[in-house]
Amino acid sequence: MMQTISDWFGTAQGWLFETVIQPLVFQLGFGEYIEEAFEGTEWLMIGVLELTLLFIVLRPMEALIPVHKFTDPRARWNDFIYTVLHRIGLFSVLIFFTLDPLLDSLAGLLRFESFQPLNLESLIPNISPLGAFLVYFVVLDFFDYWYHRASHQFNWWWALHGLHHSQQDMNLWSDNRNHLLDDFLRDIYMGVIALCIGVEPSQYVMLVSVSRILQSLQHANVRIHFGWLGERLLVSPRYHRMHHAIGVGHESKGAGTLGGCNFAVLLPVWDIIFRTANFTPEFVTTGIRDQLPKTAADGTVVPGREYGKGFWSQHWLALKRLVEYARKDVV
Repeated sequence: MMQTISDWFGTAQGWLFETVIQPLVFQLGFGEYIEEAFEGTEWLMIGVLELTLLFIVLRPMEALIPVHKFTDPRARWNDFIYTVLHRIGLFSVLIFFTLDPLLDSLAGLLRFESFQPLNLESLIPNISPLGAFLVYFVVLDFFDYWYHRASHQFNWWWALHGLHHSQQDMNLWSDNRNHLLDDFLRDIYMGVIALCIGVEPSQYVMLVSVSRILQSLQHANVRIHFGWLGERLLVSPRYHRMHHAIGVGHESKGAGTLGGCNFAVLLPVWDIIFRTANFTPEFVTTGIRDQLPKTAADGTVVPGREYGKGFWSQHWLALKRLVEYARKDVV
């Protein structure tokens, strides 16, 4: 069955590349990147399949068992734009021309210095392909936990990551609501880690795809949890929603200082081990504390911080926060 699916996918990739991608690449004068374009076609197809799956499965679930009604009708649409750009559009082009050459150069430099990447599969004799996939899945998630936690610990980094947390109408597309600079830094980080532990390109594609699908589920506006045991095995929508809770998920005990809880990207075990887990069984309100209006000493109401309504305004305001937070060293 899996071999049949793989053969079908390969045939479809070849057809799309030969009929659409390859002629376009040559027409734009980028013939030297034809090999990378073929790899990019695989990412494009997987992105389209992911979007289709999310529409078929998660979108109806949000309609049937929502946590809350949206206060901003544009919220889901704006996050959908992020998802399309990230998975099959602009962001893929950005990675195509920057990250891939950087990683190729790094790999060449390591080979020149006689550096042999650690191949985790070689440490476990006779491991099956599925077993190897699970090993890499766990290792990459461990490093992703620390990347995510770091984005809540440094003010300048939080200035970028705060864009993701500013969504008060969290939905299935919100996983990709990130500043492009933040996404770019994470992809470099995860790509280097994967290179250093010996993940093959085909394995990495599947690892990223599975991770993205699970993270879309986590952000969905669905009243779902996995029970006492399941919540400790895999991050659920309820568990991750606590990470987005106003005054809790990204602040230390609601005191306004950076910190938070539930940083695990896929596996809650890291939160449990490093004592950042919060299993409170509630579907909380999401957003950032400074978005809320404040009442001044004279009784006047001061509007909360504006994080932007559209793609460009959100990116511009994040860059302004980056400068502000770096200077003041406080949030």
